[in-house]
Amino acid sequence: MARRKGYGAVRAFVYLLLGLIAGFPARATPVAPVIWAFGDSLTAGYGLPPADGFPAQLQAGLRRGGLSATVRNGGVAGDTTAQGKARLRWGLRGLGTPPDLVIVEFGGNDMLRGLPPEVAEANLDAILTELGRRRIPTLLVGMRAAPNLGEAYRARFDSLYARLAARHRVAFYPFFLDGVVGHRDLFQADGIHANARGVRIIVSRIAPAVRKALAAPRP
Repeated sequence: MARRKGYGAVRAFVYLLLGLIAGFPARATPVAPVIWAFGDSLTAGYGLPPADGFPAQLQAGLRRGGLSATVRNGGVAGDTTAQGKARLRWGLRGLGTPPDLVIVEFGGNDMLRGLPPEVAEANLDAILTELGRRRIPTLLVGMRAAPNLGEAYRARFDSLYARLAARHRVAFYPFFLDGVVGHRDLFQADGIHANARGVRIIVSRIAPAVRKALAAPRP
């Protein structure tokens, strides 16, 4: 009888202990943020092995800094702002779940083709409107017009990015090629696309803006 009572007491204690443990909230497993790099050949990593392109180098750089993010490559070489606008929705569907941040980088091909800056602005406005409608945090990345297009074109083109960022209240990084323009050794043979060293510099400069955009409250 004494043994039975002792066994019952132990069993009751075990049940009580299990109940107390169950009462504590489980620690949430941190979910690695997903970043969609959505843009043209500069984003896609044109002319480079995948590991040297912008998405892979950005992911590696963020992880070295302690942010376990996944960067998905949504760059397509040759895309204009119109083509980016056309594939935005199915591109988002292809991700499966909404990303934690979209980096929007378009306009260089519009500029190289001499398309009116107002057209690029309208297309980017549509992209940002759709991302805002879906409440997806966005980092808009600017470009700059080539000097040979003239001062009037440059003024119209270069100013559209800051205007759009303010209008849509999204994070803004003024110039994708910051730190590499003017350094021929940081470009591939075409003089347009950064080489692996150039991309490394681009990533080092844009990474703080990416971190800040991820940390900001969701829209």
